[in-house]
Amino acid sequence: MQKINIFWFRRDLRLQDNAGLFHALKNGLPILPIFIFDKNILDDLETKADPRVTFIHQEVKRLSQELAEHGSSIVVKHGQPLEVWEEISQCYQIENVFTNHDFEPYALQRDERVKALLATKGISFLSFKDHVIFEKNEVLKDDGLPYTVFTPYSRKWLAKLDSRDSKWEDENGENIKVSYFLKPYPTLKYADNFLKINSLPLPQLSKMGFEPAQLSFPPSNIPQTIIRQYNQTRDYPAKDGTSKLGLHFRFGTISIRENARRAISLNKTFLNELIWRDFYAMILSHFPHVVGQPFRPEYEAICWRNHEHEFQAWCEGKTGYPIVDAGMRELNTTGYMHNRVRMITASFLTKHLLVDWRWGEAYFAKKLLDYDLASNNGGWQWAAGSGTDAAPYFRIFNPTTQQEKFDKELEYVKKWLPEYGTADYPAPIVDHKMARVRCLEVYKAGLRK
Repeated sequence: MQKINIFWFRRDLRLQDNAGLFHALKNGLPILPIFIFDKNILDDLETKADPRVTFIHQEVKRLSQELAEHGSSIVVKHGQPLEVWEEISQCYQIENVFTNHDFEPYALQRDERVKALLATKGISFLSFKDHVIFEKNEVLKDDGLPYTVFTPYSRKWLAKLDSRDSKWEDENGENIKVSYFLKPYPTLKYADNFLKINSLPLPQLSKMGFEPAQLSFPPSNIPQTIIRQYNQTRDYPAKDGTSKLGLHFRFGTISIRENARRAISLNKTFLNELIWRDFYAMILSHFPHVVGQPFRPEYEAICWRNHEHEFQAWCEGKTGYPIVDAGMRELNTTGYMHNRVRMITASFLTKHLLVDWRWGEAYFAKKLLDYDLASNNGGWQWAAGSGTDAAPYFRIFNPTTQQEKFDKELEYVKKWLPEYGTADYPAPIVDHKMARVRCLEVYKAGLRK
């Protein structure tokens, strides 16, 4: 039986500039790609028309088509990873399994179990950094401890990025100075090392208990003008001023290195958003208790009101605050919500309604196409005041002034709230001034305990 290596695709669904795949192909043995539709994850999804499953299926199909151009294919399985690997290890003579790191708690446990299983069969499990620019221990304070505030972390991040330089060619063939850490992996330089096999069938969504979602997905290729003007347009939800690349970063259909290189030359504000992404991934790695618990333990004492009917009104976009309701309608309809509006809606739920941030975090996790545990958790804890932010709980967004500032002409509001301005639109669920005073009192009381 021919010896082979395997590359395990997870949240890195692309052939180009893929770190683990590069190392696998460069190793020399024929590479067989695989993907597992993980039942441990899929069985927990509430809807069988989950658009993220549709997106993954679509992208795995694209990978299969691209691999066919190199005379290869991809093995796609639906099951529990340990059972799948037990089966695959009996079908092939495997030397190494290559993959890329995943920092989420379930993924870490899964990979340790798979690694242990493969070790009993004499198979090495090799994992590489691909999802972020800098991971867990690469950007630390001078004393070796992790940063817990973003601004000093971002300064050290940028300093490390500039610490070594090389040159690369831009689209026009001109040499540009760029950090060593952003060098692309020339994956397809070794494409001949893919195992030569005929195209293999993909399991149908219906066979896995799912059905196609009726949502459109944002493109992975966006005009450079969006990045170039990002700092001027990103806060205005009626404008097409954000990249909407979160879905593609989440599942690795685009390279973080490629987009960081673009950001360096086009817009530092956009680059800053990529640093936030690394920051929250680092926080999750060092402080795994943030999954289900506040980053700052003292915030566990907050006495949340948690009125279910108010939470439901928030979920449905019926709070009587137009900017909040428009955001929730956008999310429920498209699986996306504008970044500025995410902050407003999260602040409103936790501060105005005093609903536990974990309720909102779970709702976003269910609805967002670009759901990423680290970033979602970090954003919600930022809104609730329990996270890493240097400004604590007393920052309370006024949804009315936010609307006046960022949607002055009501373009965004009217797009998502056709009943706005009519008798059908509800009165505000809570008075802002009263809610602000109540929030401060509740937080102060909780933090004194």
